[in-house]
Amino acid sequence: MTTLLTTQDIARIIAAYGLPEVLLRLETAITADFLRWQEFDKTARVASHSAHGVIELMPIADASHYAFKYVNGHPGNTRAGLPTVMAFGVLADVATGNPQWLSELTLTTAMRTAATSVMAARALARPSPRTMALIGNGAQSEFQALAFHHLLGVRHIRAYDVDAAATDKLQRHLRGVPGLTFTAHASTAEAVRGSDIVTTVTADKRNATILTAEMIEPGMHLNAVGGDCPGKTELQPAVLASAQVFVEFEPQSRIEGDVQQMPADFAVTELWRVLAGQARGRRDAQAVTVFDSVGFALEDYAALRLMAQLARGLGLGRVVDLIPTLVDPKDLFAQIAPKKAHALAA
Repeated sequence: MTTLLTTQDIARIIAAYGLPEVLLRLETAITADFLRWQEFDKTARVASHSAHGVIELMPIADASHYAFKYVNGHPGNTRAGLPTVMAFGVLADVATGNPQWLSELTLTTAMRTAATSVMAARALARPSPRTMALIGNGAQSEFQALAFHHLLGVRHIRAYDVDAAATDKLQRHLRGVPGLTFTAHASTAEAVRGSDIVTTVTADKRNATILTAEMIEPGMHLNAVGGDCPGKTELQPAVLASAQVFVEFEPQSRIEGDVQQMPADFAVTELWRVLAGQARGRRDAQAVTVFDSVGFALEDYAALRLMAQLARGLGLGRVVDLIPTLVDPKDLFAQIAPKKAHALAA
């Protein structure tokens, strides 16, 4: 039996619990799974690149469940009326291989990415950040802004996008959020100035230089979300060279993250080690920390399990015939065999 969760189901979950609560539960679930890092069979995602974008599969498993996500990244999609990123995923039972849940992951990915960003900032940023620059104001920007506001106490968003309409859209959605103020800026450098946290979440599949060394101030935490495939970066190498850099799964980040620009022996720390107390996070209040976030399958695993749990509690989801129901599990052909008995009786 496979239960399907649609985008409407995820929207109903958010309506029932409220976005702040869902984001908090996601952060809690992702943190809990990062703390049992060694229990997972991990691999870098498998990517198929084209001139238009990338399509990826992201698998992971522990002793109980196997999960994968199908996800794309096509920056030109908005011109065709499609999202830049689209995703779905499966949560399966390891003991039988039965796909128990088939879920949309476009909305869920935006939320889990924001929750992961907060998880990293909670461990790496200076205490009580109040101002965040948000560079790139597209589909994921609201989720980042609201996660940092509700979960980490950020009170002011300083926004910039090369597309002014995207910034206007972000401002409309954030207008009226209690305790959160917003300023639109004319450049990245202007938006970044004086910020405690800088989040970059741009979409272009290219070696971009969104943040340069002269923009970075002592004590900043950089949440670099947009660089997530080979040839797609956001940070000038000099920014990385002068910072403490933290990643999700190093073998994947070396290929896809901003650290793809750095020598193979450039030092990075996997975030789970900081969360588990095995590695040091921020050295001091003046240090610059970078979370080079590319997105990792463990985050989707945690999100799939949480959404399945919340959906079950609300009675959401629809059973679909993804796998045949067999009277005799060795007789698959019976699913398509003619019903001879009825024909003879006639």
